[in-house]
Amino acid sequence: MGIPLPSSPVKGHRALEALNFFMADMQAGIGPFLGVFLLAHGWQSGWIGTVMTVGGVAGMLMTTPAGALVDATRRKRAYVILPGVCTVLASGMVLVSQHFWVVTVSQVASAIAGAAIVPAVTGITLGMVGQRGFNRQNGRNQAFNHAGNMVGAALSGYLGWQFGFVAVFLLAALFGVISIVCVMTIPKDSIDDDVARGIGHGADSSKRVSGITVLLECKPLLALAAALALFHLGNAAMLPFYGLAVVDLHKAEPASFVAMTIVIAQGTMIVMSIIAMRAAEKTGYWLVLLISFVALPVRGLIAAHMISEWGVIPVQILDGIGAGLQSVAVPGLVASILNGTGRVNLGQGAVMTVQGIGAALSPVLGGWIAQGFGYPAAFMLLGGLAIGSIVIWIAASSLIKQAYDDSMLADAAS
Repeated sequence: MGIPLPSSPVKGHRALEALNFFMADMQAGIGPFLGVFLLAHGWQSGWIGTVMTVGGVAGMLMTTPAGALVDATRRKRAYVILPGVCTVLASGMVLVSQHFWVVTVSQVASAIAGAAIVPAVTGITLGMVGQRGFNRQNGRNQAFNHAGNMVGAALSGYLGWQFGFVAVFLLAALFGVISIVCVMTIPKDSIDDDVARGIGHGADSSKRVSGITVLLECKPLLALAAALALFHLGNAAMLPFYGLAVVDLHKAEPASFVAMTIVIAQGTMIVMSIIAMRAAEKTGYWLVLLISFVALPVRGLIAAHMISEWGVIPVQILDGIGAGLQSVAVPGLVASILNGTGRVNLGQGAVMTVQGIGAALSPVLGGWIAQGFGYPAAFMLLGGLAIGSIVIWIAASSLIKQAYDDSMLADAAS
């Protein structure tokens, strides 16, 4: 079943799209460059993966509470502003000291602060355009976000090469200031707080759910979360360790190479987010997500056999395919499944928590395997984990499609 097209653009949608562009580099800070930065200061891959995992666990633990807070609050813009400021400041700590505990605290603080930003922007978007307009506006949001990541990475790579990692941090701080301006220019009265949490006119209150049981009470959502957890267990460590593999073999200049990996992936994600938006309008989200899962095993196979500057092109194009499709399909599917429950952002946070378990464990798994058995073995294992995602997703196909179709029919009737 196709998705109903949105009505005319709402007030503040340009500011929302600008926010998605500039918040990308604000959230990232020096994060994408952290691995090579620490490698240059004498860290080994196992410890780099460990500190990334600690931060990932902290963020994972906060995503569900953050989603619940976004559902409850009528000050959704504040959940972008305050975490954004904290994320930039935490990134700056790494430049001051590279001691293990300082870096660890920085990663934990960044992850906790950043946990609220995604559900907050999702809630703002849903509150502005409603369920019918969400797919298309979210697709545009993601295209702008990936473009911001691409531009930020390109500028960070150049500035890092010319002036060092301090320039990378200053760029993130500048983007943070612009992000705050953007979110403040979104009119508060353009955000319907009830619609933002999935309560529409004529919503059935008996469908409401609460707490982390949002997953346990909704089998389609649980299947989605489980498939994403396995995918991100393999995917999260692939980019940082592919960068480490090439840099460790002295085949590339660190800052510019990492920037190139991000630019290629994010450029692909821009295209894929638009494709995902249009594909969802025709066929729904199930097939879009299946294709995203298939991309990771292929990526792992290529990464294991092409550790070179040229290998980054197919490896990161495949990263862009997977992540670009998911950036549109996951929020859209969660919003559809939980339409009318009043817990859309809680559901987003719960799914992010489960997928975050996989993402948090990925760096430590990949790091110690790479240190003990080499980078090719790590890439093969990480890529192969997505086969489990494919199995889960195919097995749950009828549940997912039924839940999606029921939501669309209910929304069309309301």
